[in-house]
Amino acid sequence: MIGLLLSDDLMFASRITGTARSLGLVVKPARSVDVLDNLAQQESPQCVILDLANPSLKLSELLGQLRESCSPVPRVVAYGSHVDAAGLKAARDAGCDVVLPRSAFVEQLPVKLREWME
Repeated sequence: MIGLLLSDDLMFASRITGTARSLGLVVKPARSVDVLDNLAQQESPQCVILDLANPSLKLSELLGQLRESCSPVPRVVAYGSHVDAAGLKAARDAGCDVVLPRSAFVEQLPVKLREWME
């Protein structure tokens, strides 16, 4: 099982990939949408985790690219600032499977990551 992560926050990305590793899972980080798209075409990920604060993220475009390039279409988990209610709502409206404030994402990560990747 392969997961992909879009985040330009190196410390937080390390936390996510480390949690995955401790669960026997692989999550490959990407700092930009272009890198994520290339990885998605190569890896056929089961899950894509998106940091909604990533400056290169154009959510609707990315979700369309994932639908075109991945078979089966991966589950998309998005997280963002709890004060950015509009951004969280936009992620839900765009079709992300799971949308969480960052604090809830951190709390659920060790428990839910395996489920998100299945």
